Amino acid sequence: MRVSKIVDGFLHITKVGGIDVRVLPGAQVTIHASRSNEELLGVIALPPARFLPESAGDKILLEHLLVDTGLLARDVAKKVCVGDLVSFANQPFELAGDVLSGHTMDNRASIAALTICLEELQNKPHIWDIWAVATVQEETTYLGAYTSSFALRPQMAIVVDGSFAKGPGANGWQTAAMGKGVGLCIGPNMHPFLHKKLKELAERLEIPWFLDVTPAHSGTDAYAIQITAEGIPTALVEFPIRYMHTPVESVSLKDIQRTGRLLAEFVASLEENFFETITWDE
Repeated sequence: MRVSKIVDGFLHITKVGGIDVRVLPGAQVTIHASRSNEELLGVIALPPARFLPESAGDKILLEHLLVDTGLLARDVAKKVCVGDLVSFANQPFELAGDVLSGHTMDNRASIAALTICLEELQNKPHIWDIWAVATVQEETTYLGAYTSSFALRPQMAIVVDGSFAKGPGANGWQTAAMGKGVGLCIGPNMHPFLHKKLKELAERLEIPWFLDVTPAHSGTDAYAIQITAEGIPTALVEFPIRYMHTPVESVSLKDIQRTGRLLAEFVASLEENFFETITWDE
């Protein structure tokens, strides 16, 4: 989020990327104050219903939310300015059933999976050189994916991201059970041969997996990477995440470990002439 305006010492905010506005009231946040170069703690509050416009009804609108730092208006003006970043401040914690809950868990869990992959590769011989990249702005412009893939020009890429987990009111074909395995996505920006090899490897290693189908581009960095330069063969490996874009995103640690292991085993399985083995029979 960003500070959009400051009124009487209270901060109005706008969202950057996907945020579920319904869960913002009561959230603990950090204001990255640029004028004082410090991090201020704050809470997101919703004014009493009787002070809201009648047109608002029962809806929670971002324009009505305020961030309270506890500071006097003159002190806020000395520390904070419009455009300063605001991020969730609640600490992650473990739920029962090997589940970790916290904010921005989708991308942090992806980095955890990559870390597991790199750790396993320390003890596995592999022919190919590997780059692990943590990108920025995936929620807005894909700029990190575009620039890093253009600079590195990899022969192929595997993107790691979260997918929607089954939960209250979310049980359709676009969701998957959390803790039950790794997602392998197929769609317009996914290379079918890479997808096939990942599927075969998961089955050989007895790593449970599920098929995720995207009829358009996936809304992940896989789209940006696949269309960079002359085109980069790309696959998308996922883990289910519950309550996406809220401060309490929840993931299964088992799924993160499985994702990291599958990535490491795939790298170790690559022969030097891997691309020469691509077939288009199916």
